[in-house]
Amino acid sequence: ERAAGVYHREARSGKYRLTYAEAKAVCEYEGGHLATYQQLEAARKIGFHVCAAGWMAKGRVGYPIVKAGANCGFGKTGIVDYGIRLNRSERWDAYCYNPNGKECGGVFTDSKHVFKSPGYPQEYENDQVCYWHIRVRYGQRIHLQFLEFDVEEDTACLADFLEIYDSYDDVNGFVGR
Repeated sequence: ERAAGVYHREARSGKYRLTYAEAKAVCEYEGGHLATYQQLEAARKIGFHVCAAGWMAKGRVGYPIVKAGANCGFGKTGIVDYGIRLNRSERWDAYCYNPNGKECGGVFTDSKHVFKSPGYPQEYENDQVCYWHIRVRYGQRIHLQFLEFDVEEDTACLADFLEIYDSYDDVNGFVGR
C-alpha cells in the first residue's frame, strides 16, 4: 500500500472519481504531491503493486505491477503507462508521494501492532491526515485497545477525530467517529 513514500488514493466517493486537479489536491491536502513516474517505478521495484490506474505528476496516468497476472497489467510487469492525458477532466485514482508520511499510515497484517501518531509523544501537526489499514483473514476480528488517546476538545468531532471503517476504503462500512 505504501512504499518509498508512494501510496495509492481513491476519492471518498469511490474508485476512478478524481480529475487531475482533484487528484493533485488530495495529495497536497495530505502534505505531499502527485508521484512522478520515476517515484512510482522506484516504489514498484520494492514491491508496490496496485491494480488501479491513477494520476501521476504532469498529467500522466498509470499503475504499478510487480507480478504479472491475467486480470491486471496485461500479463506484464512494470508501470502500465497510459501516458500524459490531454483531457485533465478524465477520472482516475491518484498516486501520491510524501516521504515524510511514512510513519503516518500504512497497511498492517501483524497479529499485534502499536500505532502512534507522528512524532509521539509530542503533539501531532496541524492538518495531519493518516490512514491505517488493518487487514485480517475473512472471519477474523480486530480488537482495538487505546493506551493513550488525546485530541482537541470539539463536541462535534470536526477538528480532531478518529474514524473507523469495516471495509478497505473510507467510503463503505462506516463504524463510527
